[in-house]
Amino acid sequence: MRFKFLGGADIVGRMGLLIENRGASLIFEYGMNVAKPPTYPIPAPPVDFGFLSHSHLDHSGMIPWLCGKYDTEIVATPCTISITRLLLEDSLKVASLEGFPKPFDPHDIRTTMRNFTPMGFGDTIDVAGLEVELHSAGHVPGATMYEMRGDEATLFTGDLNTTNTRLVWGAHPVRCDNLIMESTYAGRSQPDRLKTEYQFLEKVKEVVERGGKVLIACFAVGRTQEMMLILKELKYDMWVDGMGKTVNRLYLDHPEYLRNEKDMRRAKRRFKEVRSPSQRGMALKGDVIVTTGGMLDGGPVLGYLQSIKDDPKSALFITGFQAEESNGRLLLDQGVVCDRGVNIKVNCEVQRFDFSAHSDHNALVDFVRACDPENVVLCHGEDRESLATDLDCNVILPDLDTWYEL
Repeated sequence: MRFKFLGGADIVGRMGLLIENRGASLIFEYGMNVAKPPTYPIPAPPVDFGFLSHSHLDHSGMIPWLCGKYDTEIVATPCTISITRLLLEDSLKVASLEGFPKPFDPHDIRTTMRNFTPMGFGDTIDVAGLEVELHSAGHVPGATMYEMRGDEATLFTGDLNTTNTRLVWGAHPVRCDNLIMESTYAGRSQPDRLKTEYQFLEKVKEVVERGGKVLIACFAVGRTQEMMLILKELKYDMWVDGMGKTVNRLYLDHPEYLRNEKDMRRAKRRFKEVRSPSQRGMALKGDVIVTTGGMLDGGPVLGYLQSIKDDPKSALFITGFQAEESNGRLLLDQGVVCDRGVNIKVNCEVQRFDFSAHSDHNALVDFVRACDPENVVLCHGEDRESLATDLDCNVILPDLDTWYEL
């Protein structure tokens, strides 16, 4: 078996992994970086089969290009397939609004949806001389690790989280000879999850009790639902807005990928949905608003922020990673956001909470030790070297567009 990365080797995002075995070729992920403008992986060759770990655009965003050009068949869980369609269609809308070139069109998305082969955890498929089995990767509902069994066993993790969250159970290690693993949080640790949840809830209560509004900026996929689950026991007037509302419904269409379907349904009932622009004024009369976008670059969040930005009693809580050129990073670094080309000072309280859906450095080390591989390939990270020094096996730090043997 040999492999090379078309994207995501030494950076987070635009993942693409090409594997050749016994004359057949497979591709795992084919994503884009949602930047301004977006960036893409190296053009892929025709492949015999494709595998998608989860729906986030840095893993799925260029699948329509692949399917439109080569009619590639793609394996994913039913949950991932449903969410991927939503995100791909939205990416075209964003490209139109921002004036970016579109690497594919709606016909390519329709081709992609026809070409998906739905499979569940524990299912196997024989392809390219390998038996491929699906395992939960944690991260978000439906996220998948792929175990390839041939002369040796090779595990591809996709994005990985071994910690249990309110939304999904953490991933379990799989014994293998070769491990191809993401390293997003290499060199970094995360705070204790339960402690972060407690601090977050106490801060929400503090803001509401002093007479302010709580605006919570979330990614639509995974983070919106996680926040709703954490907040569901509060007796406040709470609202949810943005694409996360649709994701809520799609997740509940696939309850087998949730940690607790009953809790998710209860959380959904506790929040009022903003279903029209006029209802946003009603939401602002409430106490808590959970809304997209997670990096303050799109979605309804900027409209809400305009209404509370000068209220010292109110607060904006940021709950996810903020890319270098994002509005969220601009706010954290400089105290301003850019809205239609104008920098606006934000005077309300702003605080960031780390609710990452990735395993941190120590959890990755523990995962590798439990999988007990001979070889580890570290990808999808910018500090792979710090992780490599803590591993007791042969570590490969691949470069982009270079073939390696396993």
